[in-house]
Amino acid sequence: MSIAYQRFVIDELPKGPLEERHFRLEEGVLPALEAGQVAVRVILISQDAANRAWLQGATYRGAVQTGDVMPSGAIAEVLASEDPAFAPGELVYGDIGWQSHAIMAGAALRKVGPHRPLTHHLSLLGVAGKTAYHGLFQAAGIHAGETLLVSAAAGSVGSLVGQLGKLKGARVIGVAGGPEKCAWVRDTLGFDECLDYRDESRPLPKALAAVAPGGVDVYFDNTGGPILQAALFAMREQGRIACCGAVSMYDGAPRPGPVGVPGLIVVKRLTLKGFIVSDYAHLDGDAEHELALWAKQGQLHMEEDILEGLEAAPRGLIGLLAGQNRGKRMVRLAPDPA
Repeated sequence: MSIAYQRFVIDELPKGPLEERHFRLEEGVLPALEAGQVAVRVILISQDAANRAWLQGATYRGAVQTGDVMPSGAIAEVLASEDPAFAPGELVYGDIGWQSHAIMAGAALRKVGPHRPLTHHLSLLGVAGKTAYHGLFQAAGIHAGETLLVSAAAGSVGSLVGQLGKLKGARVIGVAGGPEKCAWVRDTLGFDECLDYRDESRPLPKALAAVAPGGVDVYFDNTGGPILQAALFAMREQGRIACCGAVSMYDGAPRPGPVGVPGLIVVKRLTLKGFIVSDYAHLDGDAEHELALWAKQGQLHMEEDILEGLEAAPRGLIGLLAGQNRGKRMVRLAPDPA
């Protein structure tokens, strides 16, 4: 069976803001399968701010090199298999990247469960949902009556963190870019407040002081940069900060770290905990069960921002880094199997 593919590879590693010219579209035919390998057709590609961080060098994964397929998680259908664990027609998830079809080691794939819609396996039950769940409940901890601050509150992770905080009885303040996003965060997601960090008439430190005069107990940081700095000054003594990402610092020239480090951390006796979602993989079953249940009960809203076609992947990631998405962004390459 001859299977043609299209894929985006890294043509040039970016030294500044990400541009479409940094990617190159290639076409070809997949080689014959070897023992332990699986041929797949990609259905959905996940797009995450971390994709940009991977282009800066080695992180919690190896450095991406020029000529590599642009990495990302994806859901795919098995077309052919030389691995007895997988059969044609089964749906799988793996770090497949930006490509229409691929040959993957069976060991690098896992089967997708029966929950539907299929998109939830990239959003609610995927990295976004599990990051929100583990980061808030394990890395930070949240209790009823506490004040929770969430940056990138309209994004895939932040939008869920705030809703989970409300489920646990916290007062939730979001930070997002623009009045439309802030209105959506309050009115649709149910946050108590949402502050527009782009509003020059109301600088974020002053806005935070107005809506949280008693301070913040927990800050879920998706952005780093100036928002982290404002949060440090707003924290209560013994406050906790879950450091999930730094999207404000991924794309472009390096920026200096926030003012107040380490002074405020010492004086306020703050706890800052960095984490990645795989740190809590042993609790994924709990996360999937509760997230699916809360969504079924109408207690969680999962917004999905779906672009169409592989050619949309570069502009999709660039737009995500510019804050153009609302909720979980992904790219659909093929319809769900019947």
